[in-house]
Parts: sequence; structure tokens; C-alpha cells
Amino acid sequence: MRTTVKLTAAIAAAAALTLGLSACSAPSDTSSSGSSKKGKDADPAAKLVVAASPTPHGDILNFVRDNLAAKAGLKLEVKEFNDYVLPNTATQNGEVDANFFQHKPYLDDFNKKNKTDIVPVVNVEIEPLGLYSKKGKKVADLGSGSTIAVPNDATNEGRALKLLADNGVIKLKDGVGAAAKLSDVADDKGVKFTELEAAQIPSRLDDVDAAVINGNFAISAKLSPAKDAIALEKAEGNPYANFLAVKKGNEKDPRIEKLAKLLNSDEVKKFIEQKFSNGAVIPAFGPVAS
Repeated sequence: MRTTVKLTAAIAAAAALTLGLSACSAPSDTSSSGSSKKGKDADPAAKLVVAASPTPHGDILNFVRDNLAAKAGLKLEVKEFNDYVLPNTATQNGEVDANFFQHKPYLDDFNKKNKTDIVPVVNVEIEPLGLYSKKGKKVADLGSGSTIAVPNDATNEGRALKLLADNGVIKLKDGVGAAAKLSDVADDKGVKFTELEAAQIPSRLDDVDAAVINGNFAISAKLSPAKDAIALEKAEGNPYANFLAVKKGNEKDPRIEKLAKLLNSDEVKKFIEQKFSNGAVIPAFGPVAS
């Protein structure tokens, strides 16, 4: 049976606070599967529980569970979260065995701020960031007086600002790149910014002149990056591939190794290309760059 956990923003905030506090205490020695064995000594027959955002991460994991896992001898359970904090805190605390929802810049920032030790295992896919508008048909329609919504988390906000700068909407200070903050905007050209949680931005698109939206949330809002975005992040050479991640020390868990292999299989590549033919999700297999 598919296990789905969907949280409203208020519930997610409360749950994140609770889990954040628990992250400060000693992690449990018992995994979500009930086994006390970790890493390479984990029971390969035990259930593997993976936290994921619903689309596309949950979609991909559910495909693996329903079509590939049994043949590989893997018992896979997927727990879905509409949140960027809970999957990591649950992985750190042992409430789930792994997660699949984030890219390296976000994880690095999360580990630093929360004193966690979550590590990537293998890249799976990338979701190009897009600029969307219901009030203009092209980037040139944005200018002085326009309001643009951007994600308020450090890594995705910098990524959003770089996208805007690459398309001439704003100008950033020299050498800043994707690490940009609002204070690094050298010339806003009269544009005003509204900072929102990434998951909330699609529902606020009508309230602003344009919005930078993460690929997974664009899909959930029935936006087609290829057709609807007035500017789209380039996939080639993009450092924001999403990966399978675990708490440090669990990389050699035989169940994790099985899942990593399945997530980089030809079957998953074909599934991604067919399900997300609008270019919203692109396979990006292989090791994670350090």
C-alpha cells in the first residue's frame, strides 16, 4: 500500500519545529524498519523507507517500487512530504532510511545550519528552474514596478536570482553567481521581490507579475516548463541534480545500494523521459560531484 503524508503549511511548520528539536538529541539506534543494524550490516531483507516530495521524486520511487524492486529483492516504502525540512530531519533521526528530494547546494546549507550529517549517494534527475508569469508573455515585459516572487531558502533564492540575471531582468555583483542573496543585486532595475516558501509560490502566481518556481512545484501546479516558462534554467552543466541521500555511515547499506542501482537504470531513464516529456524533469544519472 502506498503511504502518503501530506501536510498543510501550518502543520508542516509545527512538525518541522518538533523534528528540529529532536534533531538536537542523540539519534535513535533503531531504523524505520525496526532493525538496529546500520550501513553494510543492515538486513538486506528489511523494508527500506524513503522520504520524498510527491512529484517527481515520489513518482519515480513509486515506479521503482511497483515495477523493479521485487525482482531486485528490495522491499520499498515511500513516504511523501510537501516540505523541504522534514525529509532531512526524519533521515537524520532514523525515522526513515533515506530521502530523495534535494540537490547538493541545498543539502550542504542544511547540514551546516542544522549540524546534521546527511550525505548524497547517487544523482537521479534535474528539474530546471523556471520563470513564470500570467501577466506577461516574455521576459522583456518585466521591468520597473514589476514584482517577482522568489524562493526564500538560501540555495534556491540564489539560483533564482542567477536565472533572473542571466535573462537580463536584474544585474548581480561580479562573481556572485548562484550563491547570490538579495543584497548581492547590483541593479534591480526597479523590480521588487517577494520572498516565499518554494512550495507556496505557484499558488501566489496570480498575486505577482512573475515568479521563479522549482520544477517539481511547477509540475504539481500543472505548469509546463517547456511551454509556460518565459525563461528556463539550462540543464547542461547544472549543479542542481537531485539525488538519493542517507545519514552518513549508511551509504553501504545493501538496500541503499540496490535502490541506487535501480534509480540509475535504463527503465527509470525511460520512465522519466516518457512521464515528463515536457522537459520538466531530465535524467541526470551518476556520482554526485563533491
